[in-house]
Amino acid sequence: MIRVGPSGKIAQYFLKNKLTLLIVIAAILLGVFAIIMTPREEDPQIEVPMVDIFIPMPGATPTEVEQRAVTPMEKLFWEIPRVKYVYSTSSPNMGMIIVRFKVNTDENSAMVHIYDKIMGHRNELPPDAMQPIIKLHSIDDVPVLALTLWGKNYDSYTLSRIGRELELELRQVQGVSNVKVIGSQKREIRVVLDPVQMAAHHVNPLTIAQSLRAFNSRLPAGDLVNNNKEIRLEVGSWLKDKRDVASVLVGFYQGSPVYLGDVARIVDGPPLPSHYVLFGVGPSAKEKGVPASAHGEYPAVTLSIAKRKGVNATALNETLLHKVRELKGDLLPLDLNVTVTRDYGKTAEEKSNELIKHLLLATFSVVLLIALMLGWRESIVVGIAVPVTLSA
Repeated sequence: MIRVGPSGKIAQYFLKNKLTLLIVIAAILLGVFAIIMTPREEDPQIEVPMVDIFIPMPGATPTEVEQRAVTPMEKLFWEIPRVKYVYSTSSPNMGMIIVRFKVNTDENSAMVHIYDKIMGHRNELPPDAMQPIIKLHSIDDVPVLALTLWGKNYDSYTLSRIGRELELELRQVQGVSNVKVIGSQKREIRVVLDPVQMAAHHVNPLTIAQSLRAFNSRLPAGDLVNNNKEIRLEVGSWLKDKRDVASVLVGFYQGSPVYLGDVARIVDGPPLPSHYVLFGVGPSAKEKGVPASAHGEYPAVTLSIAKRKGVNATALNETLLHKVRELKGDLLPLDLNVTVTRDYGKTAEEKSNELIKHLLLATFSVVLLIALMLGWRESIVVGIAVPVTLSA
């Protein structure tokens, strides 16, 4: 009679148990389900809270900002538990402090500690310092998808308007946390004053600024009640275009009204460019449907999309790209190119599939090696045990 240890007894029990086959099948099915449902992530999902604190000090020099505001607050932030690094930058009118916490620190706890320190020691900031601005950063702020809009017949201002409309559509997709339009140019109405006309009509820039502020406002004017109905009244209106701006009354001269259009030139359109964003298409470009005549550099804007915490980046990016394809020909003109310049969901999927392929290759190699050295019976046992173990 052969005596076996605890491991042998467990093995004998499962060899004769009818539930063994069901357990093997259930483990493999659960493993397949886990492979399908587990979110794919390009970046490691670890909590490393990083908080930016902006301290505005209008009129202060960098030295004053550092000595009077930044340095005292730095000392206070070092007192917070689990703080690993504190960085600071002082510039004219503004100081910035970056507080980085240790790995796996709770984000909500980090924000509460920062806020309590600032509010509890608000009196240590100089009187001319404004209320600090607190902003939390995490790994989920990294964009998982970037879409670049460009076209042969589009300038930066037109692309910016289309990008803003597309931003509103993509924000409605469930799982999206933030969408930014990079390189956009906002609409701007510029008032270019004419010194000669201002002197001729006896108006000055201060009067014009006050008139613009007064005309570009809306205030409540009471309520009108009649037949059990209440109508709220408002006076004033917002300036919508250059015609409204040109019609602003800025003064009187010789008994006649003087309008802003009489003493200034009104320009409605893109602002003076402070930066340029270009998209280059070379001979080796692989974009589908891009002819050789399109090679060159074109104005462009990029939409960067970040996801919410715990959302599958691969599934989210597929949904967003499907949404963009649906908008083609409606919101997005047919001759407008939408190029994917970053797709973390695709790269995460590729790395996940590569890992699974290596696991299968390693399992097959082990089974083949055992079959050659020990026999096919033993290799079949290993061929079942290894996948079941990995699946579980």
